[in-house]
Amino acid sequence: MRILVVDDETLARDRLRRMLLAIDGCECVGEAGNGKDAIDLVTELSPDLVLLDIRMPGMDGLEAAAHLSRLEEPPAIIFCTAYEEHAIWAFDLQAVGCLLKPVHRERLEHALGNARRVNRVRIRALGQVDESRHTHISARTHRGLELIAVDDIRYLQADSKYVTVRYGGGEVLVDDALRDLEEEFSDLFVRTHRSALVGVRFITAIEKALDGQHRLRLKDVEQSIEISRRHLPGVCKLVKSL
Repeated sequence: MRILVVDDETLARDRLRRMLLAIDGCECVGEAGNGKDAIDLVTELSPDLVLLDIRMPGMDGLEAAAHLSRLEEPPAIIFCTAYEEHAIWAFDLQAVGCLLKPVHRERLEHALGNARRVNRVRIRALGQVDESRHTHISARTHRGLELIAVDDIRYLQADSKYVTVRYGGGEVLVDDALRDLEEEFSDLFVRTHRSALVGVRFITAIEKALDGQHRLRLKDVEQSIEISRRHLPGVCKLVKSL
């Protein structure tokens, strides 16, 4: 079994790696100190399983697991945590392994034997343990699993069953519902139309076209975004406060 070890503490990673060396059939193929690096390494190394710390600076383990679950063949995940309440959630869900720190070899061996693949529904339930929101949106592209920093997104535009995410590096399609994205990031985006959310920090001005239609101009974006009559008062109020 090819295993990736993820923990922000070097000593914790070293301890897990030494235990894995003593377990037959297990190989530590890499290490990461945060969730974002873990995702990059999973894409590069394709491990069978990830030993994943929950509490880490930046992108934590729960968010990393949520992004990894979007892969066509996600690795199995065992959470490692010093917080007992996290373990209780995991065991109640009977979804993924969860080990309390300090991790003991016998428990690690047992968890490795029972590890299952993670799915998005169970990860969302685990996410209730931590009230912090996601820092990135993930998309499956021809390059693999691509992470888009939320604070780099200019706008989100729904079309059919997909949402176009426009950011500094271009555009990607995601299958998240626009309504869910608006709910999670309500302070960062403003709805301008039933099918569009705009990043507040990138708004430069409201302009009125010859046909009377109001549109938003955005920093570093040539295309302006339509503002519906319904949402115009709220958008105008927001722009005046910027």
